[in-house]
Amino acid sequence: MAYTAENWPITAALLQFPGIDAEGTPINDADASAWAEVLTEVKEAGFAHADLTDSWVRPGDLSKGRLAEFKQTADAVGIGVPVISAIRRSVIEEGNWEANLAYSHRTIDAAAELGCEVVSFGLHQAITPEQQKQLWFWTVEGHKDPAGNKEAWGNAVTRLRELGRHAAEVGVLLSLEMYEDTYLGTADSSVQLVQDIGLANVGLNPDLGNLIRLHRPIEDWREMVAKTLPYSNYWHMKNYIRDEDAARDMYVTMPAPMESGLINYREAFKLALSVGFQGILCTEHYGGDGLSVTASNQDYLRRHVLPKNDGYALGQSQVAQGRQQPSAVELAGV
Repeated sequence: MAYTAENWPITAALLQFPGIDAEGTPINDADASAWAEVLTEVKEAGFAHADLTDSWVRPGDLSKGRLAEFKQTADAVGIGVPVISAIRRSVIEEGNWEANLAYSHRTIDAAAELGCEVVSFGLHQAITPEQQKQLWFWTVEGHKDPAGNKEAWGNAVTRLRELGRHAAEVGVLLSLEMYEDTYLGTADSSVQLVQDIGLANVGLNPDLGNLIRLHRPIEDWREMVAKTLPYSNYWHMKNYIRDEDAARDMYVTMPAPMESGLINYREAFKLALSVGFQGILCTEHYGGDGLSVTASNQDYLRRHVLPKNDGYALGQSQVAQGRQQPSAVELAGV
C-alpha cells in the first residue's frame, strides 16, 4: 500500500542541536541522558522520527556498545531513527577522502545496526572561515568541485558506488544530497552521477533549498523537480523567500516556512508521486526556533501536500524506494 498523509514517515532534522555541549563535551561522549533530552524535545514537538544529522551525533564514530545504548535510548523515548545524514565528509576531498570514505563505511554499518532505512551522503565540504563569519553561510561561496575534471568525477562515481554496494549488502538505501558547486550542484549533474553509479539502491536527496537560497542566478525549481524526482529516494525539505532584480544583479534570500517560500511543495509533490516517489521526508529550517518551524512544516505536509488516501496513481521510480529492500542481487552486472 502506498503512503498517505497519515502514515508517511517524516523526520526532524537535528540542525539546531550542537555536537558539543556547554561544558565542551562532544555529544558522542555525553551521557545517554543528553541524547534522551534532545530526542524527547523532538518528540514533544510532534515528531515520531528524527534524522540523525551527524553535526549532532556521529553514529559512525560510536562504539558498538555506545551504538546499542543510543538505540536503547531512542526506543525508550519512543522515537524512530530511520535515517542518518552524514554531511561535509566528501569522498573526493583532497587530503581527507580516505578518512571520509572510511567514516562513510562506518556510518553505513551504524545505520544497519540502528535499523535505518537510508543513509544520506553528499559531496559538500566544511564551511570555510569566511562563510562562518556570515549570518547565512550560503551568501559567500564555499568549496567547488573541479568542473570538467574527469578524474575527480570518476573518483566520485567509484567511491560512491563502493558505498552503494556496501549499503545494499546490509539492506540500506544510499541517498546523495544535492548541494551547490559540487557534482550534485545541478539537476543534470546530479542525475548523471546517479546514472553513472548505476545501482538501484543509490538515488538522490533533492534538497533544492540548498540551491534556491543562493545569491546568484539559479535553475528554475520546477525544472529541477522534474529532472531529479524520478531518481530520488529521500528528501530534505525546506524553503526560502527569494527576491531577484537581475538588471541590478541583486539576489536576496532568507529561510521561510515551507508553505511561504519560493518552492511550491504542493505542486512538487504531485510530480513526485507521478514518478513513483515513496521515500522518507525530512523537514529542515535554519535560524530562530528551527525545531518549531520544522514541526509546522510537518503539519503543512500532512494537511495540504500529502495524499489523504492510498488510492492515488503512483508512477514508476528509476531507483528503489524505501520499502523495496535493496539487495546484492540488484547489483548483478554492475
